[in-house]
Amino acid sequence: MLPELQAKGYAVLGPQDVARWAHCNLSELNALSSDWQGMPPDLYLKDGGHYRRRRHSCFAYESDVLSQVPHRAHWQSLDYNALHGGMQRWFEPMQAQTVGSTAWQQLLCAFGQTAKALREFKHAGAEPARGCIEAHQFRIDTTDGIGRPTPEGAHRDGVDLVGVFMVNRTGIKGGETRVFDAHGSGGQRFTLTEPWSLLLLDDARVIHETTPIQPLAPNGHRDTLVLTCLAGAFQKEVSP
Repeated sequence: MLPELQAKGYAVLGPQDVARWAHCNLSELNALSSDWQGMPPDLYLKDGGHYRRRRHSCFAYESDVLSQVPHRAHWQSLDYNALHGGMQRWFEPMQAQTVGSTAWQQLLCAFGQTAKALREFKHAGAEPARGCIEAHQFRIDTTDGIGRPTPEGAHRDGVDLVGVFMVNRTGIKGGETRVFDAHGSGGQRFTLTEPWSLLLLDDARVIHETTPIQPLAPNGHRDTLVLTCLAGAFQKEVSP
């Protein structure tokens, strides 16, 4: 997986590969899926939509140890998110039962280890830094007739590593993921469909987006877990 990420700037893993990567059983990951029910709405959508629900929590990964940090706002610069950047967005934290589970701890440790290995590969000889991980639970639904997983369009997140886990998709069409070379013309497109399949992205090398979803049945929705890791510090507003 790491060689593919190093070579192409992205890697796609199936559910069983994700379970092996995280050193847990797929059934343990599937047990987390119910935590996407009943999430609070995203009140910051600037396009006026009502199609996104989410929770957000932050963690530090250092010396192979994961710890949750005090709840903080999610912040991105306008350079990376022209639609929702430049403001503090306070989302409800993830539930204690989620972040306290063994599968969750192992999943984030695997992600932190991969981010560390990728950074050491790209910056040979650099001192390993603390990895600052932000975790986002998303539910994109079809309440408005259409749901937009990435209303900001094709973008980078301003971090070292991005992980997009497919948790569930029910009664929808669309939701095609597109990955583009940030410095060239190459690109790939595919649709994550299996629960706990994963797309890993070297954020410095690729741009990504996911196309809108439309309903095929009542209550159609798409659930994902998005993890980002940035070495040294969390993204924050920079003083002028």
